[in-house]
Amino acid sequence: MSENQTLLLAGTNSVTKEDFLRERLEHDWTIEKWVPDADRARLLELLPQADALVGGNVIGDWPETPKLRLYQIPFAGYNWITPADIPAGLPFCNTYDHEIPIAEYIMLAMLDWQIGYAATVQSFRTTGWQDVGPGSGPLHGEVHGKTVGIVGYGHIGVEVARRAEAFGMRTIGVARRPRETPAPLDWLGTMADLDRLLAESDFILIACPQTEETLGMIGEAQLAKMKPDGVIMNVARGPIIQEEALYNALKEKRIGGAMIDVWYTYPADGDPAPVWPSRFPFQELENVRMTPHNSGWTESLIQRRWQSVADNLNRLSRGEKLNNLVFEGTG
Repeated sequence: MSENQTLLLAGTNSVTKEDFLRERLEHDWTIEKWVPDADRARLLELLPQADALVGGNVIGDWPETPKLRLYQIPFAGYNWITPADIPAGLPFCNTYDHEIPIAEYIMLAMLDWQIGYAATVQSFRTTGWQDVGPGSGPLHGEVHGKTVGIVGYGHIGVEVARRAEAFGMRTIGVARRPRETPAPLDWLGTMADLDRLLAESDFILIACPQTEETLGMIGEAQLAKMKPDGVIMNVARGPIIQEEALYNALKEKRIGGAMIDVWYTYPADGDPAPVWPSRFPFQELENVRMTPHNSGWTESLIQRRWQSVADNLNRLSRGEKLNNLVFEGTG
């Protein structure tokens, strides 16, 4: 492969990783950079020169890109792009490496839901012993023996299942395609088995990608299948669960609760952040735990993801099969 390769880093985050990549690339790449608030005309000048593009959403009108052999995003989600949005034949790859911190987040969320650790710490700090003594309360629950149902048994689901098993939990799951049930799952079905999963689970984890098939797939009818004390957890994409249906089920306490990390309203680039992440006041409900889409956001995650980017660039240079190929362009 020619040593004369050009890498285009496009995006506010990507342009900061030049030094990190240079230390890990096996060949001497020419590195160009572009940020979204710059003139797009400059991006259109750089794309025809690039052998690889690393960045987020730069879709729009594209020039001819005769050299471009890789569009690499340094994150997992790609519901904002389709094969028709990029040149025909261009490989589009993503990265994962978020499954470890998200699995830890899920375990923390389930444990705290059952044990009430944070609330107990705050209460004892505020009131002291009051009317209880050692060994007399307050009582709390356990995750042992509970069932966690994983909707979208992929990278995140595998890591959650491993950890849940260690806590004595039963795990079940559904995936897009039929597969043999892997350990430690009790059973693994397809989306046709979603109602069964909802009915059996104490905790339901939404961990599937947002697609035409999954958009809004959890609505009033599906929430009605849950146990009255069942808890739904979403670390995938907000709109997979219908916003109004979820709010009403929680407000009316038809389900036990929700732990939500992904939302329906996000700040736009350059605009002030919205005060709340939904048009419904989830923040007023006592049976909701809310976090700002940060379940997987750790320093170690960032290091692993950008190492994966460097690895794929090296594979491209060596003419090897690319990792995490999502699709090839058809535009």
